[in-house]
Amino acid sequence: MIWLTWRQFRAQAIVAAAALVAFAIVLAVTQTHMDSMYHASGLTSCHGGTCAGLATQFLQDLSSGRGVPLLPAGTNEYVILYFLSVLVILLAPAIIGTFWGAPLIARELETGTCRLAWNQSVTRNRWLAVKLSLTGVAAMVVTEAFSLVQAWWAVPIGKAVGLGGSASIFTEGWFGFFVFPTHGITPLGYAAFGFVLGVTLGLLIRHLVRAMAATLVIFAVVQFVTPLWIRPNLIPPSHTTATIAAAGANADVVGRTCRRLAFSGALRCQNIMTVTAGAVPGQSDAWIISSGAVNAAGQQVSIIPAACASAIPSNQGPSGSPELNNCLASHGIGVAVSYQPASRYWPLQLAETGLYLALALALGGYCFRRLDRRRT
Repeated sequence: MIWLTWRQFRAQAIVAAAALVAFAIVLAVTQTHMDSMYHASGLTSCHGGTCAGLATQFLQDLSSGRGVPLLPAGTNEYVILYFLSVLVILLAPAIIGTFWGAPLIARELETGTCRLAWNQSVTRNRWLAVKLSLTGVAAMVVTEAFSLVQAWWAVPIGKAVGLGGSASIFTEGWFGFFVFPTHGITPLGYAAFGFVLGVTLGLLIRHLVRAMAATLVIFAVVQFVTPLWIRPNLIPPSHTTATIAAAGANADVVGRTCRRLAFSGALRCQNIMTVTAGAVPGQSDAWIISSGAVNAAGQQVSIIPAACASAIPSNQGPSGSPELNNCLASHGIGVAVSYQPASRYWPLQLAETGLYLALALALGGYCFRRLDRRRT
């Protein structure tokens, strides 16, 4: 049964291996030059506050794409490679679920070959166990291999970002929307879940094309929902309150609210604000989940004090107004921040990977139960 499974799966395995080799070659061609740029930037010998400026300059040089004649002049080669490499890792579990998982049972049911396959000496449960285990492990290995190759290529970028550098798309920390699910061990969980999701939908829908489409849609929804609502709460976030200056926060005017006074009939308008923290004091590289303005008593506020109305700039830029920030601080307004400290990176990786492995096992168990009850 194992040999038969390999013969049926070898075409997909060869395609996946070829894609992985091509992926590695493309990144390896540019990695040497990027590594030399990193050493030439002075980051290997910098100390203290000078590192952030050098790191930003290094990332800006990468963003300019200068010195690498792979694409037309003016094209940001490293930006494109970084974006595409991350996109490949994000899409790999969905592609595996669509082209490896969905056809596993759906094709057998659609073509009727299940009547032959499931009435031989090999039981249905053994047939499914071998298919799921071999192909599922291959899916996890391939996806993690893509992640490891990209992580090796992006080591200089990660070091520069860790030193405070920021430029173009090279700004995400370890908890970033694109970085977290494509590094560490989370690709293993996504690959397992994507594959078994495709198998399950193929068993339920029994039509190959529909099962493939459903796999893509559902996996895309999961990928969208996870960083917004699931990942932040896998471990209860920490909370702190800081001054606007300490949190690197900025107040932005987002609208006005007006009401007519009951006795005088005069119209009273107030400005509505949001305060967004840029850092957590004493917690470098922390993942800020949410932040908002609070008064001296710790109560949430959204109205700008009337005394600070004159500090509101006529054309407020994206970095806010220092005068408005200072005025709010003088009236006792601070910032409440919910965050995950950097020390929880690996616990969150383990929690998210465990969640998706558990979902994969649950879906696999459902497939065994449904297939065992199915009459052909």
